[in-house]
Amino acid sequence: MNRRYFLRSSIAAAVAAAIPANRIWASLRHSPTQVSADINAVTGDGAQVTLKQSAVQELSDSLRGQLLLPGNEAYEEARLLLNPSFDKHPALVVQPTGVADISNAVSFANDYALLVAVKCGGHSASGASTCDAGMQIDLSRFRAVRVDPHARTARVAGGSLLGELDHETMAHGLVTTAGTVSHTGVGGLSLGGGFGRLARRYGLTLDNILEFDVVTPDGRQRRAAPDENPDLYWALRGGGGNFGVVTSFQFKLHPMQRKVTTASFSFPLSEAKQVMNFFAEYSDGAPDEMHVGGGIAGAPGKEAGVMIGVVWSGDVARTEDLVAPIRKAGTVTRESIEEVDYVALQRSGDYDDPRAFSGYIKSGFIGKMSPSLVDDIVDNFEHRPDRATRVVFQQSGGAIGRVAPDATSFAHRDSKHNMLSIVSWKYGEDGSDHIRYIKSQWSHLEPHTQGFYTNDMFSETDEAINSNYRGNYPRLLKIKQQYDPTNLFRLNANIQPPT
Repeated sequence: MNRRYFLRSSIAAAVAAAIPANRIWASLRHSPTQVSADINAVTGDGAQVTLKQSAVQELSDSLRGQLLLPGNEAYEEARLLLNPSFDKHPALVVQPTGVADISNAVSFANDYALLVAVKCGGHSASGASTCDAGMQIDLSRFRAVRVDPHARTARVAGGSLLGELDHETMAHGLVTTAGTVSHTGVGGLSLGGGFGRLARRYGLTLDNILEFDVVTPDGRQRRAAPDENPDLYWALRGGGGNFGVVTSFQFKLHPMQRKVTTASFSFPLSEAKQVMNFFAEYSDGAPDEMHVGGGIAGAPGKEAGVMIGVVWSGDVARTEDLVAPIRKAGTVTRESIEEVDYVALQRSGDYDDPRAFSGYIKSGFIGKMSPSLVDDIVDNFEHRPDRATRVVFQQSGGAIGRVAPDATSFAHRDSKHNMLSIVSWKYGEDGSDHIRYIKSQWSHLEPHTQGFYTNDMFSETDEAINSNYRGNYPRLLKIKQQYDPTNLFRLNANIQPPT
């Protein structure tokens, strides 16, 4: 029997003896999962390991949340990600309801060197938040947002979603940068970067994190902030899930009006080069309060075309002067300008998020968008009725670029855009032909890129991941060796400590 769990069980029994009967009865409403047999699992290195029934039962008994095993209905829901093509089967799933549960789960995984996946919103483009035959830590029952409007901060539990963060902060007229899809997990977005409609104004999501609480691979609960474990604080802001499970984020908030202005313009595909070259110049000159997106897209049942979209969070009186030049970019086939509720805008992309469909993504950062890049995009774009295809640009610059590349572990401060090439198809159909197309297309686009956004990475090599951290890699490797020398947390943009 594992001594750690025996001691915890003994203490729990002693405490229970001192609690009035009515409170004990209330606590019994939580029934630990009964484990009936040994469980076959795998380690992070892929070796087979047998988890004894008694050890897994001790883990189950130690949790206030749930241990889910194959055959349980809740297990079937927990193991799946947003993209239904990731159909993996963990050996066991832990659904923590508090930090102690997370610590117990991580300690158990560390004892057996298990393969570990951490799921927050289930948006992982590469499927890294689930696994086959390992342990999945599903944070879907560990969500809360508490706003301090006087300090202009928000304390956010590790499993929370962006929509919860936006909803609670905007109730006080406050915001922070928070992605573009409300059901994205705060953890995955923040640890890798955090682009969004306000990033040019307020910086990346990770630029607004004041401190973390994190369970490191040894099961310890640590605080990471400028005045405590500062190297870990630096590494968590861009180093992804390499260092543990973040249980709490404290965000800096900013005052902002609730209404913002959106503008959207569509143009025919025949004018794609002209419009995209305009987009390159126009977006480069945009003020910080403006987010400019654009790209080429085609979907089943729709004509392919070019789009430029704007979100303006500044003075509404300036809107017309700012968007008027877009009308001269080409032949406008559709135009829309309106004031919208910011929180509603943040939910507006929830149902067409490409990660919700069977699909494949390639992405890369670019500096100034050159005419030769535009030529390569347009010349290699193919629209077919059996798939949705798009090449889109997520703008950076502004406040993002005014942070030194070594101030956080996110190094790509010189980027002007994150370019994404995306293909999606009907679930259940063979996607091999579509994936070949994107890989072929990307072979023409990748030479224009300067690294990639780790939150969008799909199948990058270890060498590419290491070089993507740029000059921050040596420091990240040292911190990885300190906190996770056995590489327990490896399903990420992995920094591999030497063996």
